Amino acid sequence: MSDLVGQYFDAAIGHLQRVRAEEAGNIERAAELLADALAGGQRVFTYGAGHSSLAAQDVVYRAGGLVPVNLLDVPGMAGVTVRPAPLASALERVSGLATTTLDHTPARAGDLLFVISLSGRQVMPVELAAHARSRGIRVIGLTSLAYPAEVSSQHPSGTYLKDHCDVVLDNKIAVGDGELTHPGAATTFGPVSTIVTSALMQAVVASAVGRLADRGIEPPLFRSGNVDGGTEWNAKVMADNAERIFYTF
Repeated sequence: MSDLVGQYFDAAIGHLQRVRAEEAGNIERAAELLADALAGGQRVFTYGAGHSSLAAQDVVYRAGGLVPVNLLDVPGMAGVTVRPAPLASALERVSGLATTTLDHTPARAGDLLFVISLSGRQVMPVELAAHARSRGIRVIGLTSLAYPAEVSSQHPSGTYLKDHCDVVLDNKIAVGDGELTHPGAATTFGPVSTIVTSALMQAVVASAVGRLADRGIEPPLFRSGNVDGGTEWNAKVMADNAERIFYTF
């Protein structure tokens, strides 16, 4: 194993341990909002732009995941699936796109929205979070609080994602999103933001599942389609939650 490989794993593990210790209270607060939404028959949505969309997608329609969690699929925000790829970054600076998308979904007051943005500085996540809250939707933001201290907001208000959330989960990622250096490399590399942010999302889900079970409510969970009976199980739980899922058509 090369030294850089070891450094990368150490960086990822270190970040996970730090987030586990320092964000425990916020994880539980987010989990309580998620459990309350599910217990109350509300809808749950996730949004992320660019590579932040990976963490948003990771809790949607997957084995061990909660059935009534939907991706807010804003056009052009799926990162490298967009051509040309830089268009996704440009669209994140366009006002009105995300809010219009939200307004054309069945989201309503009392629902829950996760907004994921590493920097939390671009127009789209700031505008989306603020608009969602104005509509009575609860917002959980996943971001790095290191960015507001070092970079300017790109939103006209000068605010950041963190300023428009009911709960903020800080992934502790340093500005630049690179953990490694090399004398022959002109910039940092080895990002761990996807690993840490996805872990935060899954931790919130895990705690919410436990909270529902503790209340005597059976958590609406997917099984793997690669185990016997999994496909049939999933068809049933999707039918049982049909009024809260929007990824089947």
